[in-house]
Amino acid sequence: MTGTILIVDDEASIRELLKFNLQKEGYHVLEAETGTDGLSIAKNEKPDLVVLDLMLPGLDGLEICRNLKSQQNTAGIPIIMLTAKNEEIDKIIGLELGADDYLTKPFSPRELVARIKAVLRRSNKESLPAGELMIGKLRLNFSRYEAFLSKDKLELTPKEYELLKLFITNLGRVYSREQLLEKVWGYEYFGDTRTVDVHVRHLRAKLAAEPEIAEAIETVRGVGYRFRDI
Repeated sequence: MTGTILIVDDEASIRELLKFNLQKEGYHVLEAETGTDGLSIAKNEKPDLVVLDLMLPGLDGLEICRNLKSQQNTAGIPIIMLTAKNEEIDKIIGLELGADDYLTKPFSPRELVARIKAVLRRSNKESLPAGELMIGKLRLNFSRYEAFLSKDKLELTPKEYELLKLFITNLGRVYSREQLLEKVWGYEYFGDTRTVDVHVRHLRAKLAAEPEIAEAIETVRGVGYRFRDI
């Protein structure tokens, strides 16, 4: 599982739509129809992120946000607020209370999923020790020259590690084989570039336990490789 998301919204159709889209992405989804239930579930289950509607029966979204952010054991849970209102003041108050992002209804489920991924990625980076970077279940420790997939340490060669480090610190950027040879191998290479293909194949194989990570190393036909954002 990618993580647990709590949806707090009194509209069943919105909860169902979000649940469907989030489960497709591998998230475990919790639901609450009222503010009181949402606050209780958030405190008991401590999800990885809360999608929180502003207008709720009982406790409203601002009260829930204020409550969660004021408690030490829930203050670190990221919150994305949903609001049907267009008034800027509601958004400002929500952000001042500690919400990480907001969307105004109606919204695209795809956009919300993208926002969730971005907030979780930002949250993971902030909680990591200095010198570490995490993308999904892949974590690199630059100072110790180590890589982990979930909790398992990867046995990478120095070149595989440098290749992976270059990819994940430049998400989405396409590198030609010649560029990869120059940056990873450290010299201009005028011979056979198939050594890059071999290293990429070995790297994918070592990441195969998490297909989402392995498949993120994409071949760009006629150009080279990139590590797409996940």
